[in-house]
Order: sequence, then C-alpha cells, then structure tokens
Amino acid sequence: MRLFVPVEPAKIIADTCHWLEQAVIGLNLCPFAKAVHAKGQIHFAVSQAESPEQLLKDLKIELLGLVASDPQLRETTLLIAPGCLPEFLMFNDFLDRANQLLAGLDLEGVVQIAPFHPDFEFADAAPGDITNFTNRAPYPILHLLRESSVARAVHAFGPPATIFEKNKATMRALGLDGWHRLKVGASGSDGR
Repeated sequence: MRLFVPVEPAKIIADTCHWLEQAVIGLNLCPFAKAVHAKGQIHFAVSQAESPEQLLKDLKIELLGLVASDPQLRETTLLIAPGCLPEFLMFNDFLDRANQLLAGLDLEGVVQIAPFHPDFEFADAAPGDITNFTNRAPYPILHLLRESSVARAVHAFGPPATIFEKNKATMRALGLDGWHRLKVGASGSDGR
C-alpha cells in the first residue's frame, strides 16, 4: 500500500502542476492540456477525504461547480485526493461509484471523469509496463472534463485511440529511466 506523507494543499497543487507541465504537457500526452493550463482554466481542488464516502461528497461539489462555471474561467477540474484510495485497485473500484454519481446528477454526456493514480495500470498491460505511466500522477486524481471540450479536442487532434497509441509510443521511447528523470512524484517520494 502506498502511503502519502501529509503535505500542505499548496504543495500538493505544486506537485500536480509540476507533473502536468513536465509529463502531461512536456511529453504532449494530452495535446489540449497546454492551452487550458496557459489560460489558467484548470481548477485544482485538493480533497481532504480519507474515505471513499468523503471523496464522493467532494466529487459531487466539484462536478456541480464545474458545470455551473463559465468555461472561459474553469474549463476543467483536477480533484486531487492525496489521503484517499492509496491502493490502485481500491481507486479503480471507486471509479464505478464516481460514474454512478455522475449519472445520478444527470451529468452523463456533460462531464466525463478520467482517472490518474501513482500506481495506475491498464487492464491489458502488465503491472510494470511503461505505457501505464501515461495515467500515473503524483496523487490519486479525478480529472473532470466537459464533454464539449473533449468533442472540440477530438475534432482538432483526432480520436482518443490515436492519441493513446501515440502516448504509448512516447512512453516506450522515454523508458522508465526517462520517466524517473522527470521527477514528477509526490513531495517526499523518490520521484521528487
């Protein structure tokens, strides 16, 4: 089980921004992240949740906050949960509950949730496969995306499957040593 050293919310956001700038934008893993980051349209929310139930409450607040916000001010939200769901399988199971909440709020087709976790593993990849690192982040993160933004990005950059295949190739070329040189882990971990 991965345990996170207690860190102030400002440092958690700084770690997340560093990961976003070095890995997500720096490696072009998400071709539309650079513009929203440069425009300050990403809302960073640090959950104090220590249980899935508490995290669901925070997720509800952030989902409703995102859809109520002007997209020019808040295009997307990163809900960071440093004290909750440290084991990837627990986090992965939680995604079903997160999507049930999305449906219960009648936000399917309006918002989607993309998962990131320090130990992220794709179902069809071996645990140590470098391609898993496309969705590895310093902390458990629920990325809340407006479906309209995703549709615009697909129109501009191509289908998600194409982006994902490119990302896997990028990660294979980078390798594990290259990933570690990015130093995109949580504060106090070997990655920082």
